[in-house]
Amino acid sequence: MSQEISVSYQAIKSKVYRLIDAAVEGEKNEAQLQQSMQRWWKLVHPADRIVAQKYLLRVLARSHASLNVMTRAFLEVAEREAISPMADEKLAKQPPVVTQPGYPEAC
Repeated sequence: MSQEISVSYQAIKSKVYRLIDAAVEGEKNEAQLQQSMQRWWKLVHPADRIVAQKYLLRVLARSHASLNVMTRAFLEVAEREAISPMADEKLAKQPPVVTQPGYPEAC
């Protein structure tokens, strides 16, 4: 008797996230991830594969989009932090504004 697996959206998302976590933690390499996905796919009943593929591609697309957003956000923050010290240095190098008594301060 063959083992059947759930093809619900939540079950597939959980499988994908566990594999991603294993890859991030260094527990699985690229070949092992491919083997895991191939083993998992063989367990999906042929009649359920259309739904499983739909859910899998949706989870992967959303995960990919989320990772891209996080990467861009990090790079923007890192870029701003790299620019801020340079701006502070430029301000520090400028001579101080000297005001004379009786004259309004320079704007």
